[in-house]
Amino acid sequence: MPFGFLKPKPKPVRPLAPTQERVHDVAGRRLPLRIVENDRARRLTLRIDAGGQGLRITVPPGLARGEVERFLTQHQGWLEQKLAKVPEKPQVRPGIKIPLRGVPHLIVHEPSTRGTVEVRQTEDGPELVVFGDRRHLPRRVADFLKREARAEIEALVAKHTASVGRKAKAIRFKDTASRWGSCTSDGNLSFSWRIMMAPRPVINYLVAHEVAHLKEMNHGPKFWKLCEELCPDTERCKAWLKKNGGALQAIGFE
Repeated sequence: MPFGFLKPKPKPVRPLAPTQERVHDVAGRRLPLRIVENDRARRLTLRIDAGGQGLRITVPPGLARGEVERFLTQHQGWLEQKLAKVPEKPQVRPGIKIPLRGVPHLIVHEPSTRGTVEVRQTEDGPELVVFGDRRHLPRRVADFLKREARAEIEALVAKHTASVGRKAKAIRFKDTASRWGSCTSDGNLSFSWRIMMAPRPVINYLVAHEVAHLKEMNHGPKFWKLCEELCPDTERCKAWLKKNGGALQAIGFE
């Protein structure tokens, strides 16, 4: 029997899990990286979450792990360039201004008075006055925005659902890094409470957008027609949110 050389077996390709989360170092930052497999994807796509708070890669099914690493290496320069334009995350603290319904409010701390947060109108402009312990100030401002969001958005949901003839199963408020709102197939609506920092027409647009999904679970022509009917300022508000949303997402409430 002739002697022959055995060919080495090729190493098996290790596919990615459908969703994988890890940390990626770029531009002096350690950012959460989410790798998501999408059956409809034909190529890898990379996006930076609003406010530069995270990264997301969408990949075709069955892609090998090494392909993602090569893709990240190839786009490292692009990431550094984009992230350099994202300002460092400003922290909520006394003396800075944050918008409430699009209007800048100066944060004033009054530690000797008990309470939470109240809005005051002064000659120099509106203020958000935060009472109590300084350590709790960012959380109290966030809680104030959540209360404002619940009151305003629930009223807008009621208005728009009456117009489309559909009911929302539930309304939830979250602090999401990449989405301002969502609508599930069974009628659950979710909103980022940070939207209360946007102008009132933009808040209305966001609610109209998600309520329209109760009837049209897509972004096709019928959906946008319905969205325009609910909110005639759709295009202008959508552009405002695309341009300014990152700055609102970047504000830190830790």
